[in-house]
Amino acid sequence: MVPQTDLKHFYIPDEQSIYLLSHKDAQKLKAWFKLCTEQLERLGYRDIELIGKGAFGFAFAGTPQLDKTKQYVFKFSRANLPQHVQDRLEEEAYMLSHVVHPHVPALIEYQRIKKQSILVMQRAKGKDLEKISLEYGPLSPRLVVKIAVQLSDILQTLRAFTENGQTKPIVHGDIKPSNIVFDPHTEEIGLIDWGSSVFAQLDEQGNYLANDVMDLMSSDMQQTNARLGDVYFIGPEQLNGNLSSPRFDEQGLASTLYALASGQSSRFGAQVIRPNALGLPKMLGEILTAMLSEDGQVRAKGGDYLLNNIHYLRNLVFSQQDPHLAAPLIPGWCHQKAREIDTVVYSSRKSFLRAEADQSTEELRYLNDEQFERYYKNYLQGMGETEKAFISEVSRLGKYPVVGGLAVRWTPQGVYIDSSLNIYDPGLKGSFDATVNNIVTLARSIHRVGVFKSCMFNARDTLHIERDNDDSPFIPAADMHIPYELNKISIQEDESRMHSYFEDGADPDELLTLPSELMSIIHQLNTIHHTGCIIFEALPNHLKIHSYYTLLDHSAVDEFKALLSRIIHLVPTIKGVGMSGFMKLPYKDTRFFEHQAHLPDKFYPRNPNEVRVANTTNIQ
Repeated sequence: MVPQTDLKHFYIPDEQSIYLLSHKDAQKLKAWFKLCTEQLERLGYRDIELIGKGAFGFAFAGTPQLDKTKQYVFKFSRANLPQHVQDRLEEEAYMLSHVVHPHVPALIEYQRIKKQSILVMQRAKGKDLEKISLEYGPLSPRLVVKIAVQLSDILQTLRAFTENGQTKPIVHGDIKPSNIVFDPHTEEIGLIDWGSSVFAQLDEQGNYLANDVMDLMSSDMQQTNARLGDVYFIGPEQLNGNLSSPRFDEQGLASTLYALASGQSSRFGAQVIRPNALGLPKMLGEILTAMLSEDGQVRAKGGDYLLNNIHYLRNLVFSQQDPHLAAPLIPGWCHQKAREIDTVVYSSRKSFLRAEADQSTEELRYLNDEQFERYYKNYLQGMGETEKAFISEVSRLGKYPVVGGLAVRWTPQGVYIDSSLNIYDPGLKGSFDATVNNIVTLARSIHRVGVFKSCMFNARDTLHIERDNDDSPFIPAADMHIPYELNKISIQEDESRMHSYFEDGADPDELLTLPSELMSIIHQLNTIHHTGCIIFEALPNHLKIHSYYTLLDHSAVDEFKALLSRIIHLVPTIKGVGMSGFMKLPYKDTRFFEHQAHLPDKFYPRNPNEVRVANTTNIQ
């Protein structure tokens, strides 16, 4: 578990961008990438590119020099992990070697060069479905059904696997959109990343899979062999450490289809943005409702029904018309992409977001799993499902090129939302609006009193100041400055509002106490009409200053620049470790929404030519 003191941070990064690393750590990472590339070149591969990174390692793609018609994927284990964790790459190769299916890229070989393990496999064509989802938003019902049919076929093959005459179902253990590659030309999928794969200990009916009585009595059948998988997509049985079963993958399938149909990055919102509200064919909507039920028996019946009736879904007929785009519920501004944006979302984790639940029931039986430790997903333990969905959907904003902020204030009467959302890619605006709408819908269903704040900034603009030891002050470079943008039109009337701890009262979730003189400068900034955020993140030997500022009042340029310069000048006075953040949003853009328990039911029409489906995007 993360130490308790770390839970008090006001802002917690969703995922560590390379631009947030210290210079030393960034150089180490780049050197390691170079080493992997050189190793692959020596093995005879060309056109090498980094295509992914995870808890255990990195994935590269390359082409054999002797056969340029083929493309392979190379997975490297992280060299700094314990040996037993690095060995999991060999276990992944072993499991993948047993899977033969047209929608599963095959194993080529497993190699070990000195201490470095390399897994080589075929490369699936296309993009992963998480990227497709971010590009298009909620997928059309036709595509969701087509993906459902293909995934179901894979699951049936996995549970029918036999060895030496004995049934040995294979569990993938980590089915989610980012582990499914989609070819837009053929609309075929490829299920990848078998790092959580195991042989099932139970069959789909809950019976032990053992050859004899001695097997049943062995310790292997008393302890789960399951890997955790992604906590955003796995079902309750896998999360709670039950014996592994094909039911695990049914849950991954249901979560994936739900996320793709709703434009979310998790399964948690199903109680509010319900499967029956997504415009899916009624049969599939009700199957997903059952499979995402809180009742284990209902989940199992839904999974059985899906796999036994997949031929009906295969034969459904859909309209070829483009669906409507969703209208945005809160304003957002679209800009042409002038430069690369590496978005990072820092959000408050206020105590009101934690559901009042018995913590003993929330504890996991194997919290030391490295996949569970990555990023901040363990902060979700103890929250209600809808609160988890809200948090994960805010984090999804960070996957777009966006800067700005969001402040959600819950009252007994409803929800007030202040926002300043600026996306720097017009092609992603429709998908981005769908994500923002999901955030609003989820917020409306939460009944609490409190405030949630989130800042989005470009990690490429983060300032880094390092020191040799924590007794020395942080000394900024002579040319260091805090960047800002000038609004196209000067707006002089002050209709904005500062969101920070000094407005709301002392914030217990903030650790870093800034010097009074520096706080005075931030107070003065607040008197100038602008929008944006600044976050101070102090580590023992590394200070990061994250910011995104847009000056709205052109007449205040000189004063604004002088105050930002003064902040840099006062950096050496910062003491201690922790974070402190301040965000200013346009007060005039506040939107109010009444509470709403969930979205109403809406299914795909029986006659697809009669009614066009709303609230999805234009990918058919």
